[in-house]
Amino acid sequence: QLQASGGGLVQAGGSLRLSCAASGRTFSIYRMGWFRQAPGKEREFVAAISWSGNYVDSVKGRFTVSRDNAKNTVYLQMNSLQPEDTAVYYCAARYRDSDRYDSWGQGTQVTVSS
Repeated sequence: QLQASGGGLVQAGGSLRLSCAASGRTFSIYRMGWFRQAPGKEREFVAAISWSGNYVDSVKGRFTVSRDNAKNTVYLQMNSLQPEDTAVYYCAARYRDSDRYDSWGQGTQVTVSS
């Protein structure tokens, strides 16, 4: 189970940090990802991080993904936010026995005002 939080309303140029707390099958998580979906658009990949090891990927240079294994939590630090970053942000888990993201959080709304 994944619980995303930290969304909200922020002015352009501001920052937010999203959190995703994992529970249940955490021992078998291979990778955690962040995705977003803006109104009228398809869901898109934002960032990912391995549950162990050093793999990190982000399509936005302004966004940084990190994790705290002791808390079973991953974070998405978003800086210099722009109105086009407005979307519902989802975290997802990919497990060791799968090649796709199988478990999804409920999403957290990020709104950036101009």
